[in-house]
Amino acid sequence: MTASESARAATPPIDPARGRPPWLTIRVGAERATTEVRQLLGDLGLHTVCEEARCPNQRECWDSRTATFLILGDRCTRRCSYCAIETGQPSGAVDWAEPGRIARAVSRLGLRHVVVTSVTRDDLEDGGAGVFAATVRRIRAQDPACSIEVLIPDLGARRSAIETVVRSGPDVVNHNIETVRRLHDQVRPRCGYDNSLRVLALARELGGRCTKSGLMVGLGETLAEVDHTLADLRSARVDIVTIGQYLRPTGQSRHVPVSRYYTPAEFETLRASAMGLGFAHVEAGPLVRSSYHAREQLEQHRQIDTIPR
Repeated sequence: MTASESARAATPPIDPARGRPPWLTIRVGAERATTEVRQLLGDLGLHTVCEEARCPNQRECWDSRTATFLILGDRCTRRCSYCAIETGQPSGAVDWAEPGRIARAVSRLGLRHVVVTSVTRDDLEDGGAGVFAATVRRIRAQDPACSIEVLIPDLGARRSAIETVVRSGPDVVNHNIETVRRLHDQVRPRCGYDNSLRVLALARELGGRCTKSGLMVGLGETLAEVDHTLADLRSARVDIVTIGQYLRPTGQSRHVPVSRYYTPAEFETLRASAMGLGFAHVEAGPLVRSSYHAREQLEQHRQIDTIPR
């Protein structure tokens, strides 16, 4: 029995039908900061994944003047059963002025670290890689001191597209594997598990300074499957991993129900287990999301960067 399995055996599961446990209470932040950020985004015609994906940490991040920008529109060409973002067909539409607006927002918010992500754009030949690269370059030109993380879709696992992003020079290349291999067909029907591992391995091979991935628990996985997924990520030379509780975004049938709620103690056990595999940093907790404490993760990685290149 692994350490994570031992932790589960010692902790009775929380029945999702009884409602969310107390450790999933979301802190309400200052309305003023939230209003200011929302107004700025509206003025510049920008989207954040904080709003579109209904992130539970939205106000905490906005209170500290940080945000994860969502580029390439707010309609995804895929329909994953854990995600709140709307599905649509953008038909090749690209706003090439968006990178400049993102850079202005970063400057006006005084950000020290910015995360740029996107919907999946299967309608574009490069999956949107060119817009990611342009955004990184515009932010770097506007504010060289600001560190930049890109959270990319799989880009069809195309080497040329991933190279376009990596060559633009982000400090972190992030691609979330989201769940264990067995559940991919159910919750990510058009996103292959092996494709995600290929994206991460290519990002490292092509010179990515720091690579990162994340997964959710509470979708019906076993602890052994989580351990296996973490080992796969480490084999792909991922530096940073995030592990958080899946929270069903709506009660709609298209969104998979929560299978169970993990306790804070179980997340700590998962964190310790993952650190034992050699990750530079592991962020694990009930409300952890991919961009949560992203700047702190990068700073720690830079301080203890002992992973072989």
